[in-house]
Amino acid sequence: MALTAMHFRLEFPEGVEEFRVWDGHVETRQLQHDSTDDCGWHRLQPEQIADHVNRNTVVARWLMRRLGWRRLLRACITEESIRYLDMLDVPVERRIA
Repeated sequence: MALTAMHFRLEFPEGVEEFRVWDGHVETRQLQHDSTDDCGWHRLQPEQIADHVNRNTVVARWLMRRLGWRRLLRACITEESIRYLDMLDVPVERRIA
């Protein structure tokens, strides 16, 4: 089994953007080259992750290797959608009751 980096770092002229998978969630933070401020980590929303996947960014490819396609797909779906999809597995008679 190949090891995948726990953090993914993108460097730009104006700063650095880091990504990590923490406690089952994808998080990001941005650091400025000319600043000593340590910005905190922020959880990516499912729509943001889906945008990376749709554009096939390097972040999406890293997440695919890190999470696998099933967990990545699940990360792209909101909790409300997951509950709705789970409800589709319940027979109609039980949904009405």
